[in-house]
Amino acid sequence: MCDTFVIRRNDKMLFGKNSDREPGEAQLVVRIPPVSGDLQKKLEATYITIDQTQSRHGVLLSKPSWIWGAEMGANERGVVIGNEAVFTRVMEKTDGLIGMDLVRLGLERGDDAEHALHVITGLLQAHGQGGICGFRDKRFRYDNSFIIADPENAWVLETAGRHWAAKKVADFAAISNCLTIGTDYDMTSAGIEDFAKNKGYFKGKGPLDFQATFEAPLMPFFARSRKRIKTTECTIRVIPETGMKAALAGAIEVLRTHQSPAGVPASGTNADICMHAAGLVRRSQTCGAMVSLLKKDRSIHLLTGTSAPCLSVFKPVEVIGNGPFYVLHPDGQTVEDSLWRRFEPVHRHALFSAEIRDRLRQSGKRTESKLLSGLEAGSDNSGGQSRLYTAEEEIRGWTEKQIETFSRRSFQYPFSPYGWFWKRMNRMDGFDPV
Repeated sequence: MCDTFVIRRNDKMLFGKNSDREPGEAQLVVRIPPVSGDLQKKLEATYITIDQTQSRHGVLLSKPSWIWGAEMGANERGVVIGNEAVFTRVMEKTDGLIGMDLVRLGLERGDDAEHALHVITGLLQAHGQGGICGFRDKRFRYDNSFIIADPENAWVLETAGRHWAAKKVADFAAISNCLTIGTDYDMTSAGIEDFAKNKGYFKGKGPLDFQATFEAPLMPFFARSRKRIKTTECTIRVIPETGMKAALAGAIEVLRTHQSPAGVPASGTNADICMHAAGLVRRSQTCGAMVSLLKKDRSIHLLTGTSAPCLSVFKPVEVIGNGPFYVLHPDGQTVEDSLWRRFEPVHRHALFSAEIRDRLRQSGKRTESKLLSGLEAGSDNSGGQSRLYTAEEEIRGWTEKQIETFSRRSFQYPFSPYGWFWKRMNRMDGFDPV
């Protein structure tokens, strides 16, 4: 389960996404440089091989460690993309490109938001979408929806098998694990009405309603997907319209939203934007989060690189350059020494202690506020790069302090199904081998 939003404000675009995956599924932040004149003819995506392109944009990706593609990311041209699992009546059972592959391909090949949209839809129709998307759950498959944005334009793209509908964003948009486009699309795949008629989904009277025609409603109901969309829409409406720091801070708070004001993980629900796993009822946790502010002259990207945005801090990174940003991890290397893996014991200790949660949230916000102040000052004055690195060092220091404090501490589990679930997860993931 995931949630993604975009807000269009005058000369800038604000984007945010939480990536909800299975507990124990490390999500790494990697940076891949641009490529020109590549002689490699083929590309091995997660499940299938497709034609490679000679030139590709440099990209920043937040990706599950075992998958070629990414949950979310940005490219050097200022394009950002995030995807959502959606459940339709026409999901293919054969392997194709999974949604995360399409995110990465759209970023590597897309010059702007609309071009990236056409890259994704062209590949979707050529190769289909399909394949196991679960880390441990090898039955988990889904179709995908996307928000694709650049500093000037944004699109919502929703798919059903090889068919799709796209809607241009006027002011803001929020998507979750359900279809949202009805008859208000701006573009659709060729032959979609004939396809739906042949399947018996559409009688041909009036315009085709994409959501009503293709959605399988059971999973969105139990996942509380529409409730999460309403929550996101309500919270993004109150983000201040002026000030870089205020805008970024507001977007971050959206991704930290819980239905319970106290944000107690054990009492969370599937309606939470910041998701905490709790067994069969809530199988997902937020394994990574991203916020981007896109402007023609500059883009700012902040990622957690860790689970639970409410218990972590957002960290800066640039798409292009040699800056040794703390959140980055070399692509293709083991997860053992990754930031995600090293911070995960901090997250899991906090699940059982209100005192730890309060301490992390209060000290983390203070440190994060210094980062945002540095970013805002750097946007208006000289020395912005040095301010960025200075603020990043504070983020690094805060994170390493938490890791040092909790990495060797023994777990104290509550005597409850919630405690039993996490005891099993910790032992399975190697965090509590005793």
